[in-house]
Amino acid sequence: MGHHRQIDAKLEAPPEVAVPDLSGLPGVASADPGERYVFEAAHWDTPDLRLTQARITLRRRSGGPDDGWQLNVPVSADEWLDVRAPPGQEASGVPAGLAAVIAARVRESTLQPVATLRTARTVRRLRDAHGRVLLEVADDAVTSTTPTATAAVVDAWREWDIELVQGDRDLLARALTRLRSAGGSSPQWPSKLTRALGDRLVATPAESPDDQLDPRCAGAVVREHLASLRDLLLVRDPRVRRDQPGAAQQMLVVIRQLRAALATFRPVLERGPSELMRTELGWLAGLLGADRDAQTAGEGLTDLVAREPADLVLGPVAERLTTSLAAERAGAHHRVLEALGSVRYYRLLDALDALVAAGPLPKDAAKPAVRVLPGLVRHDWERLAKAWKAASSALPGADRDRHLHSAFTASARVRYAADVVVPTMGGSADKFARSAKELQSLLANHDDLLKRGALLLNTGIEASAAGESSFTYGRLHAVEQARAAHLEERISAVWNKISAPRRRRWMS
Repeated sequence: MGHHRQIDAKLEAPPEVAVPDLSGLPGVASADPGERYVFEAAHWDTPDLRLTQARITLRRRSGGPDDGWQLNVPVSADEWLDVRAPPGQEASGVPAGLAAVIAARVRESTLQPVATLRTARTVRRLRDAHGRVLLEVADDAVTSTTPTATAAVVDAWREWDIELVQGDRDLLARALTRLRSAGGSSPQWPSKLTRALGDRLVATPAESPDDQLDPRCAGAVVREHLASLRDLLLVRDPRVRRDQPGAAQQMLVVIRQLRAALATFRPVLERGPSELMRTELGWLAGLLGADRDAQTAGEGLTDLVAREPADLVLGPVAERLTTSLAAERAGAHHRVLEALGSVRYYRLLDALDALVAAGPLPKDAAKPAVRVLPGLVRHDWERLAKAWKAASSALPGADRDRHLHSAFTASARVRYAADVVVPTMGGSADKFARSAKELQSLLANHDDLLKRGALLLNTGIEASAAGESSFTYGRLHAVEQARAAHLEERISAVWNKISAPRRRRWMS
């Protein structure tokens, strides 16, 4: 199974218009003759078409150069993750590797054929002077049929599909301009499949009177924020399942943002569901945090050992650290994958969907966001100030480290809360949010140094028990301690900046 990002655009084309000559576009040296082939694609989805509604396409294609399973998942407005697998037997269902990528969308539902598209395609490739393919233009004549034995025709149309290969976005824009001049137009449907499905797509339910919130009120602002985080969580999920670099960290950040929002803005949310969800998100954050910590510790300590003079590395230090962390990381990632495939996780996603959907909210939710939200952020600030006071008054050592960790978690909550209100409160809140981000980043780095120090201490004890020298572990531990002490000086400087009363006037 491979994957790559795909950048493309589509235009609806009149039946009688020929594809215009694009060989004169800047950077294009030649255009291949049209290559024609016919293929059929059986599209799969859940009974309620949730993949299609999320702009995700899952199909099994036969004929043409791309036989096999294809999964297209949007990662931005015009970029797609394209995951593929061999054809296999349709009777065996969707390949497990593809099903895992969309498991957070499908959850406990089932996948089944929902439409069949037959396409007669003529592809023209635009090349540069070196023969590289810059752009592909596909002229498609499409017929859609029902996924039944009778295969009744539902619709027929023509469209142009333009895919960027090794060209740049400027070339794509110029090609689109020329194709529009020839008669191409923006399609009424976002994809071939949505056109084929037509009115089978589930319509958006009408709003009830309780749901008609002013977009400037506190409840609407918070609900929109939670919905954007829910969507981002679903985008991060498949990256974690495929164990892409940094994926656990990125998903962990979204989980923490959700937990922070549910805690800070609880007065404008349904109390019972939001509290239960915080607990469940905490469970998932713990698993992702262990995965992330093992991964980042391994990378950090490998680099630390590599920078040491060779004569100061006594014994198999790198090998012992690598072996220990690899086993720890493998176990942590396995536990994450088990969680992401569990009913408990799917129930959490269902609850999050229900929370961000239209529904009754407390009375404070209907009040203007500018009046309600700053005060809620202020409560988080007071919590951070208390944690910082405890840390700054504690003596260096375990007690102070514990208070600094509390300050880290409090700073994250303040930072995430401030980010939510920036569109409402403007520049003053934005300056505070940026300072809070700087403070959080420094405290997070300090936290990581302490974790790596503890790991070095424990590994040094294990090495000593095995008859190996523990000298290098002690030396590296001292290096991490020194770096942590230096960070504390920087943290104090940033604290003095963020704690200035003028930075918090907007909270009043």
